[in-house]
Amino acid sequence: MDVSGQYNPRTVEEVFRDFKGRRIGMIKALTTDVEEFYQQCDPEKENLCLYGFPTEQWEVNLPAEEVPPELPEPALGINFARDGMQEKDWLSLVAVHSDAWLLAVAFYFGARFGFEKNDRKRLFSMINDLPTIFETVSGAVKKPVKEKTAVSNHSSSKPKPSPKVQRVAEPQPKFTKPQPAPKDDDDDDEEEEGSLDEEEDEHGDTLCGACGENYASDEFWICCDVCEKWFHGKCVKITPARAEHIKQYKCPACSNKRSRP
Repeated sequence: MDVSGQYNPRTVEEVFRDFKGRRIGMIKALTTDVEEFYQQCDPEKENLCLYGFPTEQWEVNLPAEEVPPELPEPALGINFARDGMQEKDWLSLVAVHSDAWLLAVAFYFGARFGFEKNDRKRLFSMINDLPTIFETVSGAVKKPVKEKTAVSNHSSSKPKPSPKVQRVAEPQPKFTKPQPAPKDDDDDDEEEEGSLDEEEDEHGDTLCGACGENYASDEFWICCDVCEKWFHGKCVKITPARAEHIKQYKCPACSNKRSRP
């Protein structure tokens, strides 16, 4: 099995890009694609592994046959524990092993291509700036007090009707798509840029529940009414037009919780 992708990353930036692609793919398996992932991890099958690819895709498959393998192998037999523990705990366990595998692959490339001390330190710093897969899947990502307060206020104001498509800076609506203000003159342009900068600062730590990436003011976001996590519309396949017709949005993970005994 080729889990190395189409190229061998040789610089710190390339290894980090490889890391991010694999990470996003594995987060998809454990969040937005969790139903399909659950079904593929049949305990009756042989030892299975969860692989992430630089192309942001994932795969459940048997381990590589060659010894030693081309790359470090992920945790073996993740399917055996599926029915022996709570689904949330099982997914968290797979997430922890996935984090360990991603680090092993990244520093395998670092060792193979002779990264020096400063390069290794810089690579780890870049990786460490991202939430782990475990933090993303379990919801353990720590948010600043301001963000928690916004969520709390949002919960208390659920019954109040509000427009469904607005900026994230207004926490009450469930849907968000940046709408540029009318530009009358240069002063208005400057005010708008300042407002967007403040919005970026306030919500810069808001993370997508699917890919774990930070908030950006030029992207469409949607919030789950059940777990209250925010998601990129593209990550959960929701467009602004479709969002207009959704009265109560449930993310894939919350929807799957009730579809399975």
